[in-house]
Amino acid sequence: MEPQIFSLVAAALIGIGLYGVFVQAEPFRRILAFNLLGGGVFLTFGVIARRGEGAGFPGDPVPQALVITGLVVALAATTLAVSILVRLAAARGKPRD
Repeated sequence: MEPQIFSLVAAALIGIGLYGVFVQAEPFRRILAFNLLGGGVFLTFGVIARRGEGAGFPGDPVPQALVITGLVVALAATTLAVSILVRLAAARGKPRD
């Protein structure tokens, strides 16, 4: 596929994620928007890692390694944030759905 398509999708994900982080008032929706923003950033790094492939060069392994590490950290941070939200809701006496 064309790298321009991936770049446009990454820009759209970043834009939607930023909009959600700044506009949404509910904490869970902010966490989801922040994950969407992170997905856009990871996709941007993936596009950057493969920028020399059109000239016959291999992909750059450093951005690829950063994306893999970032995915693991994002998963752990999301798990921590959601568990904090669940405990906060339980402490306030709100039932879980």
